Amino acid sequence: MNVTSLFNENELPLESLVTDGGFVGIFRTIACVGDSLSSGEFESIDDDGKKHYHDLYDYSWGQYIARMAGCKVYNFSKGGMTAKQYIESFAEQRGFWDKELASQAYIIALGVNDLFNQHMPLGSAEDICLEDYTKNAPTFCGYYAAIIQRYKEIQPDAKFFFMTMPSSANEAQNKITEELLALLNKLTEIFSNSYVIDLYNYAPVYDAYFREKFFLGGHMNACGYILTAKMVASYIDYIIRHNMDDFKQIGFVGTPYKYR
Repeated sequence: MNVTSLFNENELPLESLVTDGGFVGIFRTIACVGDSLSSGEFESIDDDGKKHYHDLYDYSWGQYIARMAGCKVYNFSKGGMTAKQYIESFAEQRGFWDKELASQAYIIALGVNDLFNQHMPLGSAEDICLEDYTKNAPTFCGYYAAIIQRYKEIQPDAKFFFMTMPSSANEAQNKITEELLALLNKLTEIFSNSYVIDLYNYAPVYDAYFREKFFLGGHMNACGYILTAKMVASYIDYIIRHNMDDFKQIGFVGTPYKYR
């Protein structure tokens, strides 16, 4: 094996997909903060033609990653979740601020319901009060940053991965996703140990052909969720391999130890 091939400077994210979780396996605990996509949500239609929605967490991309990489993954998610609801009530109600659930890595995949369905203002970095997250402005950025700030209090050395939406055939949605990508990149400049999973530029376009294969109604089917797991794991594997110094002490996260 040529070890230097792991660090090819010309490699692009998702140029190849890992099948065993790759270097994601360095994390023993991962928390996935998200909405229906993070919850393995399926749609069903009853005999009267009415749609129903089911969070089947075992089918979520987070649990596929857990089985691939051999790590423990928490689903801090629910169908329809928004950053506002998460920080104001949901996480508290579910006990997701509990220090016993502190994780070495947090993957945050929010924005669809906030920006596309509820049309919440995106906001900007100026909406963040670094001294007190409760004073953040009531924008998507303010709520999203508050989630990061709260988990950084719980696990200061954890790694954070901010996940974008993919591109689609809807140009109006793509414009919003581009703005979200710019914001998430800005947040990596503000918050240490943070990285962007840029599915907008590097994942397949979620067009009619893609949806025919990987969707069941407005949500993914099982193949779609496992494909997402492979993309997320591969992207994080790519980030680790191209930032090796950042992850050398991941085994000490959550302990009182460090290599000075």
